[in-house]
Amino acid sequence: MALSTMKIKVLIVDDHPLVIEGLKSLLRGNQDIKVVESCNDGYHALQYLQNNFVDIVLLDINLPDTSGIDICEQISKKHPTIAVIGLSTYGERSIINQMISNGAKGYLLKNVTETELIEAINKVYRGNVYFGVEVQKAMANTIFHSMGNTPRLTKREKQILKLIVSGKTNNQIAEELFISPLTVETHRRNLMKKMKASNTASLVKIAIEKALV
Repeated sequence: MALSTMKIKVLIVDDHPLVIEGLKSLLRGNQDIKVVESCNDGYHALQYLQNNFVDIVLLDINLPDTSGIDICEQISKKHPTIAVIGLSTYGERSIINQMISNGAKGYLLKNVTETELIEAINKVYRGNVYFGVEVQKAMANTIFHSMGNTPRLTKREKQILKLIVSGKTNNQIAEELFISPLTVETHRRNLMKKMKASNTASLVKIAIEKALV
């Protein structure tokens, strides 16, 4: 990761010029974030990443030459230090699950606000996951049937799991729930054990799949 005095470098991949310009406009006034390049398709995005370093890729799901889901997988494998945030006009649970499985650290709808976009970039840059407010609503409104094998969670575990999915850190969760960060970390480990998750990203994925948030 870059030092705190350096700007977070962002690559935008989207086939709609208006979307690219809109995202650039939202980020233009932020002193900590710099859009270093934009690409209209997956091929040119991968070509650019071969010779240039970025911290974040804002990746459209629907690209003219290939699926953003496949590009996400390639970026995650070839450039594991780069954090991918999926962009879409749709909030289907199946697409979100595929993006997470392929290494995405966040997911936003294209009507994202400036505040939320900046928050998402900063959080995934620091190693957290982030799902936009509208994405969470879409997931909550999606009927998902998961029979059996659903872990039983305490009320506190459900509270903490919801906050983890929203992208909050241990310290932020501790402050919100008036408990210690160590207690939060203990609950996080218990949640991962109950849900057989190897890391936070897989914990979030399982929580979404089982409609626990």
